[in-house]
Amino acid sequence: MLRGSIVALVTPMHANGDVDWVALEKLVRWHLDNGTHGIVPMGTTGESATLDTDEHLKVIQRTIEIVAKQVPVIAGTGSNSTREAIHQTQAAAQFGCDACLIVTPYYNKPTQEGLYQHYKAISAECDVPVVLYNVPPRTACDMKAETVGRIAALPGVIGIKEACGDPERIAQIKAVTPQGFIMLSGEDAQTLRMMELGATGTISVTANVLPKKMAQFCDAFLGGNTAAAAELDRQLQPIHQILFVETSPAPTKWVLLEMGMIERGIRLPLVELSEGNRPELLRRLRAIGALN
Repeated sequence: MLRGSIVALVTPMHANGDVDWVALEKLVRWHLDNGTHGIVPMGTTGESATLDTDEHLKVIQRTIEIVAKQVPVIAGTGSNSTREAIHQTQAAAQFGCDACLIVTPYYNKPTQEGLYQHYKAISAECDVPVVLYNVPPRTACDMKAETVGRIAALPGVIGIKEACGDPERIAQIKAVTPQGFIMLSGEDAQTLRMMELGATGTISVTANVLPKKMAQFCDAFLGGNTAAAAELDRQLQPIHQILFVETSPAPTKWVLLEMGMIERGIRLPLVELSEGNRPELLRRLRAIGALN
């Protein structure tokens, strides 16, 4: 079962924008050593929109090789082209991923029926567990709970990463999906409330920089220690908020640069975190003990 703190992994790059394969291995092993419960390569945080298909699939394949079944790997294989999503999902399945995370088609703005037909086509062509991904602030497309219920009945569809901005959507999804349908938070700041409503964890941006603390937070809640989880959530909230002070993953990549985990590399049209936002980010990270 997919549960706990699942990192939406950044894709480390050199200053010229090429993928840094050495740093990728370093990051993945760091997560394995610090209790991260699962890894998502090539999600939004991995800059999937600006890697070409060959790079996209190579990052997924290399991540799967490094993880070597120690934790689940949920490959980001979505696209606004149904054919491309099928191609990437089939390839990731051949590499041996545990599931695929498939975002709603962006830019196209499909109807709810279009969304159903998109996932129906993927389900029919791909033999791998599928986790839906709803993030309307990024895609201009909101997959309603009733549509999730329809799609959840398709073969291989096992769960959803929900990032619509309303944590109460989890309760709506739970009411229309089968028992055991996996619900994961896609909004770090809302994860505690989502888990109270039935989510089993989070696909997290914050886990990129605080893997151990995010794992402890999820372990505490899922283990029944809600008081400890609430206290950890209180500590983490300032970090959740400031990691989105500019378009993600720019703040997260800048923190990892400061931590010595990656080089200075991000692809246009995204740019490095502006200097004006750096002091407050450093202050909050030092307050939680993440930086000296």
